[in-house]
Amino acid sequence: MSATPFVFSVLILQLLFASQPCHRFLAAAADGRWQLLQKSIGVSAMHMQLLRNDRVVVFDRTDFGPSKLPLPNGKCRNDPSDTALKVDCTAHSVEYDVLTNTFRPLMVQTDVWCSSGAIMPNGNLVQTGGFNDGEQRVRTFSPCSTCDWQETPNGLAAKRWYASNHILPDGRQIVVGGRRQFNYEFVPKTITANTFSLPFLSQTSERGVENNLYPFVFLNVDGNLFIFANNRAILLDYMKNKVVKTYPTIPGGDPRSYPSTGSAILLPLKNLKAAAIQAEVLVCGGAPKRSYVQAVRGKFIGALNTCARIKITDPNPQWVMETMPLARVMGDMILLPNGNVLLINGAGSGTAGWELGRNPVLNPVLYKPDNKIGTRFETQNPTTVPRLYHSTAALLRDGRVLVGGSNPHAFYNLTGVLFPTELSLEAFSPAYLDTKFNNIRPTITAPKSMSGIKYGTKLTVRVVITGKVAKNQVSVTMVAPAFNTHSFSMNQRLLVLGNDKVAALGKATYDIDVTTPRSGNLAPSGFYLLFVVHQGIPSKGIWVKLQ
Repeated sequence: MSATPFVFSVLILQLLFASQPCHRFLAAAADGRWQLLQKSIGVSAMHMQLLRNDRVVVFDRTDFGPSKLPLPNGKCRNDPSDTALKVDCTAHSVEYDVLTNTFRPLMVQTDVWCSSGAIMPNGNLVQTGGFNDGEQRVRTFSPCSTCDWQETPNGLAAKRWYASNHILPDGRQIVVGGRRQFNYEFVPKTITANTFSLPFLSQTSERGVENNLYPFVFLNVDGNLFIFANNRAILLDYMKNKVVKTYPTIPGGDPRSYPSTGSAILLPLKNLKAAAIQAEVLVCGGAPKRSYVQAVRGKFIGALNTCARIKITDPNPQWVMETMPLARVMGDMILLPNGNVLLINGAGSGTAGWELGRNPVLNPVLYKPDNKIGTRFETQNPTTVPRLYHSTAALLRDGRVLVGGSNPHAFYNLTGVLFPTELSLEAFSPAYLDTKFNNIRPTITAPKSMSGIKYGTKLTVRVVITGKVAKNQVSVTMVAPAFNTHSFSMNQRLLVLGNDKVAALGKATYDIDVTTPRSGNLAPSGFYLLFVVHQGIPSKGIWVKLQ
């Protein structure tokens, strides 16, 4: 595609987008629909985390100068270390209220650029690292209507930029890697050694390119960590600092990690009462070898159009390759309440990095992991907003996916560039939210939201379903809210509790008995979204605390 017609098409899309008022639906519901929530929140959403009060914390970076959102009441951030603005009276973080479609400015004190985080068992967001004066900071955000960021200097033992975090069964976070950090550590700090060497990270780092930042980290069902970087993975016993399994390289050997950024998820965990529970990881997209070097020189190579799937619990695991309908780099993968996967955002060529992506992929794609190979992908309706480098996405309690960000520039460039800095928020509604499914859509009436649930016990969920019920197609799922940045949703996890029994109580009311996960290896303690899914159509979620 030549540059001139492409620029023209992007301008047309932007004009169409700008003419739409907030909450206007842009596409039919049959294959998903798009909704503009906010034309501008003043901050580009580089990082995103849903909290238990249905608010989403969004933040960018502090070292590009002023944002488009002033801090309230004359507040200013005084930071002699900031490389762009020593006194800054604008916000670089926002709290978005999903229920009211409003937002308020927040204040971070140090640079959070390309950082990481996760929700702790108490529901607080604990976020780590960043750039410059923020690289060893630990920050905490508590879910309340007036709360703001609190920072702990030297909360990290090492400088962490482009690291990945995961919640552990004991309630701590593990922080893995980062630029020139071939090790891991724990938050809060332990009384033992502060950092633990992980040679795998140096072995997967390519000179001058890296291609192993923001490693994909998942808690396996045996309590060990699956860690993927570049084009291969290991299983790590992090307590003993021992690699217990080495997985084969993805066929073809192309990189999938930043800046050749693909995405990855742990597929839904099922059959949770079985003696041996199977776990699978899916890695999709990325960029071919040398794409980053070529993009820096102005040549933008087409993104990878493959996904690789592996049963990480198998004694002899092998990658199985699948072909996506659309090639994608810098895409996000979001677990939906019914167990399907949404691939969204990204580019069709180039890599992550300043000005290095081209050909925005406007169509999301649905991946149905239980279908036969060759029938798993379904292309969805497109957005009109390119979401390239530094885009984000997060599942909301009502089943929509919040989408924001895209800033492929070192500063906020809103005009005169191919892909302007994007300050808007959108929501993508999968087809399961169409009103034609309302008669089979469950409505949860018990337990109440914020109820506590115990490990390995019976839980009864009461629902109302007005239409005909297929009891063998009723299932309860639990989803952990993920920290999303740079095409990776950290701590993302979905557990299929299924149903032990469905009892009709009359007046379209049903009790569903399920058994909760038996251990923290399956589901670390903390807050989860609980859904009831009927014939593939999910209810709105409720918050529960597993403890």
